[in-house]
This record gives sequence, structure tokens and C-alpha cells, in this order.
Amino acid sequence: MLFSEKQQNGLDGRTTRIKIPTLGWVRLKEYGYIPKNAIVRSGTVSKKAGRYFVSVLCEVEDVKPTVPLQSTGIGIDLGMKAFAVLSDGRVFQNINHTPKIKKLKKKFKREQRSLSRKYEYLKKRGEEPAAKRGANIDKNIFRVQKLHARLANIRLEYVKFVANEVAKTKPRYVVIEDLNVKGMMKNRHLARSIAEQCFYTFQTWLIHKCKKYGIEVRQVSRFYPSSKMCSRCGHMKKDLQLSDRIYVCDGCGHTMDRDVNAAISLLHAKDYIVLT
Repeated sequence: MLFSEKQQNGLDGRTTRIKIPTLGWVRLKEYGYIPKNAIVRSGTVSKKAGRYFVSVLCEVEDVKPTVPLQSTGIGIDLGMKAFAVLSDGRVFQNINHTPKIKKLKKKFKREQRSLSRKYEYLKKRGEEPAAKRGANIDKNIFRVQKLHARLANIRLEYVKFVANEVAKTKPRYVVIEDLNVKGMMKNRHLARSIAEQCFYTFQTWLIHKCKKYGIEVRQVSRFYPSSKMCSRCGHMKKDLQLSDRIYVCDGCGHTMDRDVNAAISLLHAKDYIVLT
């Protein structure tokens, strides 16, 4: 059981420390994440890449949001070329294509190869890697863990940023597509790239942010033809190819970026389920 500083002695409520059994008061590196009026029920201490983290389960009063919302909604088309394209024209690029991420991934692969060579050397000598693991291997493992954690943190922060950007415009509702991520992951050529996009994590954070403002989140079936449907007249372009980045309607001649067209089609969808 963990106790925040506010619960113990009624200080300013900044929760700068947490009390852990057998250890006593432990100072937090960052504070403000535990709500001031929350009751701490339990907590878990974990270690990741050489750092210690505490996860706290809090009980807070359920307060209905009273934030004024806009009269319109937003459709979101998730993809690989761009992470998210909104029906209002905003585009959030794929962060995995940025020079910073590419440089970190290159360094990560180099450290993985170095670690693999060390293990192969132990096997050639007929030694068990687990029993004869030296200090150099431990250092190499730690470097791999740190790089993996850094890449994961950068992607998570970007996902949270995009979700916050959508929610803070305060649309009346948000429409997303039920992507078949499990089926997409079966393509071994795209599995890693799809996993790096963190689509499910984005949906989780989007729902969390929208609940905060009282925004309705709608989910459209994965079989809804948002990419092939014209957002102006509803005509179906059945011969649309993945390489066609510009959507040209055969019915009304409407021309638009295919991802923006898909986002608008999702916005106008009538058959959906409500997630919030």
C-alpha cells in the first residue's frame, strides 16, 4: 500500500513523496500526476531499463464535464504514410519517418547485433550464456534496454500529443475506424511498421482525453469503405488502388487527397458504435 504526502500530513497536496512499506518516504522525480483530491488505494513499483517507476491506483470523484463543445465533429483516418489525417485537413505525420527516430533505430540495431555476437561467441566456446554472462554482456543488455525504452517513450508521447490535439479543439464527436490490426500484422513485410504506429494505444488515449471533455467517440466498422467512397456524392470508386494518393470521383469529378476524403467519409458515417 502506498500513501501520498497529502494523505499523511495534509501538506500542500503536490504529492512530492510517496510512502512505500519497508522503505518509508521516497521522493518522486516528477510530481503533479497524482490528483490532489484523490485517495490512493494501491501502488506498484517496477523497474524498466535501469529506472524505477511507481504506478498508483487512485479513487477520484466522478465529475461530469461541463465544457462547451463545438457543433461539428471530427473524422480521423489512421494510416502508414501519415499517422493521422483529420477531416478538417490537419495531418499528423508518421513519427517513425523522422531523422531522430531513424537514427535511434539504427543505433538500436547496432547494439542488438553486438549483443548477438557476444552470445554466439559464448556458444562456440560451449558455455551457457545464462551462466557465463559477463559484465560486458550486462552493459550491452542495458544499452539495448535504454534505447528500446527511449523509442517507446518517444512514440507514446507523440500518440498522447495527437490525441490531445484532437480533444482540445472540443468537437462534439470524434469518429474513428475499427482497424483490423491483428490481420494487418500477419503481413510479415509490414508487421513491424504497423506495430510501431501504436494504433491501439492512440485509441486508448483518445478515449481517455475525450471523456475528460465529454466528447463522444464513435467507432465505424472496419468494413466501411471510407477510402473508396466519395465524401461529396457517396459514389463508390471500386478500382481505387493503394498507389492512388489523389481521389478522383467518377460520379461528380470531386478531387481530393485520398486520406482527407476517407476522414470526411468517416465523419459522415451513420452506422457506428459509441465508445464513450
